[in-house]
Amino acid sequence: MRYITVILIAFSLLVSASFVAAKEKKHDKHMDPQEMMELWKKLAEPGEPHKVFAGLAGSWTTTTKEWMEPGKPPTESTGTAEMKMLLDGRFLYQEYHAQMMGQPYSGIGIDAYDNMTKKYVTTWMDTMGTGIFLMEGTASADGKTITLKGSHPEPGGGKMHHRALWKLVDANTQIFEMYGTHGQGKEEKMMEITYTRKP
Repeated sequence: MRYITVILIAFSLLVSASFVAAKEKKHDKHMDPQEMMELWKKLAEPGEPHKVFAGLAGSWTTTTKEWMEPGKPPTESTGTAEMKMLLDGRFLYQEYHAQMMGQPYSGIGIDAYDNMTKKYVTTWMDTMGTGIFLMEGTASADGKTITLKGSHPEPGGGKMHHRALWKLVDANTQIFEMYGTHGQGKEEKMMEITYTRKP
């Protein structure tokens, strides 16, 4: 019985995969190799979002608020951040040093705007873990608020779902807000970092 069940499951997966492959193939557009190269070249050129990133390069001081428990006031700490552009103006690199939960904390982030998907993508790694956190999203019409979403597994099972608002207030001020949801629970504000450009 178990053998038959395995065969049926395998067959169902094969049919599903074939259907997906056929669906994807249907939308494929044959392109001339030269046309393809020209398109890739165009997609690789930094655009307006990348110019905005370039305007954030420099040295910053940070003030962080962390909400550890709902209904209780946040803890506050200060830190620094250095930002620079990578790969000829295509990516924004950040190196961040501060306190987190009362402990020294360092993090590295790389922010991108993907011309092909027309989405913002950010990766983050820090001294509180060994994984790489990924978020993706879009910007408001004026380009001054970028909304990002992502999730990560939690110890003991389940996932924490995140929503971040990256507000580019002006040339000298940024605000990064992070909200989190445990499972199907209520979204709670977890963190707010205010970046102020060093004179």
